[in-house]
Amino acid sequence: QAQLEDSGGGLAQAGGSLRLSCTIQSSGLAFNQYAMAWFRQPPGEKREFVAAVSWNGGSTLYSDSVKGRFTISRDNAKKTIYLQMNSLKPEDTAVYHCAARYGAIGYGLEHEYTYWGQGTQVTVSS
Repeated sequence: QAQLEDSGGGLAQAGGSLRLSCTIQSSGLAFNQYAMAWFRQPPGEKREFVAAVSWNGGSTLYSDSVKGRFTISRDNAKKTIYLQMNSLKPEDTAVYHCAARYGAIGYGLEHEYTYWGQGTQVTVSS
């Protein structure tokens, strides 16, 4: 069983930046065998895919709404992934969750992911 701890959320102004982090706490999980992703749930809406990264960082996948503004990356030595969010918009306001799935990067679908972080709140003011 793995525990994912996500952090780095907060309040930002439109046009600003934030960086989220997600660290796997379980020492038994082979982090470099897992694809990782970020999802978000805006207020009153369903959770949606944001970005994913393959086990070695060689492949990435982004939703159209964040492409060109957000960058996902990982540091396998630290068992951590990051989401650099630039040019933030009020519509980026949501609870952001990291997630892990064994194997390939997948297609950005919730059911593909096994382990989830508890979420970190991002609020962007206009």
